[in-house]
Amino acid sequence: MRTNSFRWQKMGLLIEPSPKFSWLKTHAGPSFVDTTTNPAKIYVTGRDELNRSHIGVFNLLVGQDGLRVDLNSGRLLFSPGDLGTFDESGVSYPWLVHVGKRIFMYYVGWTAGGLTKFQNFTGLAISDDGGTTFKRFGQVPILDRTKMEPFGSGSCAVWLEQSGWKMFYTSFEPWSFVDGSVRPTYRLKEATSIDGINWDRVGKVVLDFKDSKEHIIGKPMIIKEAGRMQLWYSYRGNAYRIGYAESEDGISFERRDELVGIDVSSSGWDSEMIEYAFVFDLEGIRYMIYNGNDFGKTGLGYAILKL
Repeated sequence: MRTNSFRWQKMGLLIEPSPKFSWLKTHAGPSFVDTTTNPAKIYVTGRDELNRSHIGVFNLLVGQDGLRVDLNSGRLLFSPGDLGTFDESGVSYPWLVHVGKRIFMYYVGWTAGGLTKFQNFTGLAISDDGGTTFKRFGQVPILDRTKMEPFGSGSCAVWLEQSGWKMFYTSFEPWSFVDGSVRPTYRLKEATSIDGINWDRVGKVVLDFKDSKEHIIGKPMIIKEAGRMQLWYSYRGNAYRIGYAESEDGISFERRDELVGIDVSSSGWDSEMIEYAFVFDLEGIRYMIYNGNDFGKTGLGYAILKL
């Protein structure tokens, strides 16, 4: 197991909300970086003036001063679904998997309304043209509500192993009233598949809360390295923070939040909360992109791992 802490150097904002893009007008939120293309691409969750979330894509470039997003390359990729469907209010939290000539994009679809203000579900879109366009696999989620999990599902990390497909996903649990407001509860659970479309939910909780103050563990991100699996995620008690866990067998994970090596700043765009980390390597350097205050309202920033 790793015993030394990570050391991240914050590099500032990478993308800010901009009226230049109607789909990115108020928020630049949870994101995914695809390093298999040249240049690399960053898939970004944005929100429009009506608070509907969309997924767009930009080229991600490496320069002498660090990462840079080519704003001229930006385009809207995926938008909310038809009225009455599970993703009519927005699509968010992209996660991509290359499958031969196809690209699977897992995402969160949500519907506004009700006492809880929203309902989340995990959906799937597929590209057959190299990522130029994505088409919904269907108008229903791939992880719908069930008798065992009646409160919905959210963001996920998906990868292929010799035994088949594997997913860590956000599983919603009972909501509660706290200080006059409704509050969600969710944790990470595990699912398996033979085709990446039809999923068997194992029911196993991947990570549990460390104390009674926590009520959220979500936005998983997996890295396999040197025979060990690294799991980055977001957790919340009073405010969001980035967490870290690791496993030598890919089955049992140990929370090691003390190793994260990145926290809120003393002031500025990420001074209140820090969340939605995505860690990746590009041209020999390890980066982390993440959100700060207000779930992307202040933008999307990044940090570099210092060795």
